Amino acid sequence: MTELAQLPPGVDPNRPSPARMYDYMLGGENSFPVDRDALAQVRAVVPEMHDIAWANRGFHQRSANWIAAHGISQFIDIGSGLPTVGNTHEVVRKVIPGARVVYVDIDPVVAAHASALLADDGGTTLITADLRDPAAVLADPRLRALIDFAEPAGLLMTAVLHFVAARGDPWGLVARYIRALAPGSCLALSHATADNLPPVAVHRWTQAYANAAEQFYLRPRAEVERFFAGLELVAPYEGAEVAVTHLGLWGCEDPATADSDGSRWGYCGVARHR
Repeated sequence: MTELAQLPPGVDPNRPSPARMYDYMLGGENSFPVDRDALAQVRAVVPEMHDIAWANRGFHQRSANWIAAHGISQFIDIGSGLPTVGNTHEVVRKVIPGARVVYVDIDPVVAAHASALLADDGGTTLITADLRDPAAVLADPRLRALIDFAEPAGLLMTAVLHFVAARGDPWGLVARYIRALAPGSCLALSHATADNLPPVAVHRWTQAYANAAEQFYLRPRAEVERFFAGLELVAPYEGAEVAVTHLGLWGCEDPATADSDGSRWGYCGVARHR
């Protein structure tokens, strides 16, 4: 792992972390042996493991770019994970140089690594908070300093809600965040699924998170569609019907080549708040 002078309080190096596991799947260096060991048991039956992470990352970046290209200059990235190539502010500032981004993640290791990246940038900040407490997240003074709730915002919730159990009402959480945003705001969301995937691979994947800080809940297409209730979904690519789709297909130029095995481990969509 990239060296830290001292592990932040609350970090257990003997327990897998979703943020560090995702970073490892993207080829990052911010993982512990326990994270890599948890994923080693997956790779044998899910050879597309790294492709899954990259398919989701590609959706995240394309959707953020699309939202910025439609004139939105402020973003809330919930479950942002560890800094990696093509962070949200880097993507959207290629479209709008002055775009503002608030990152939110519960893992204290994310804050430790993000602080150096964001220290000299007055247009970005990171909040260490639990997405399951939207009142606290939305009231945070650091978020309020950058996000103007009278203007549209981009809400990015990619590969994070599958860590919220049904009893935590993830659909209600999304609705709570959306209600706080101005009309014209956009939601970009992705979520893992087990639809039409080999049972042994699904079992191995969920077992990898059995001892992690957050549990893993795969959901079928209909339950992912519920996250967009009351919103106006946009077509994922030119000529496609308006619907949620697999990770690699959203914003793609060639559906035939974009629909990889890794892409099919998740559904995603972008929708407008009217």
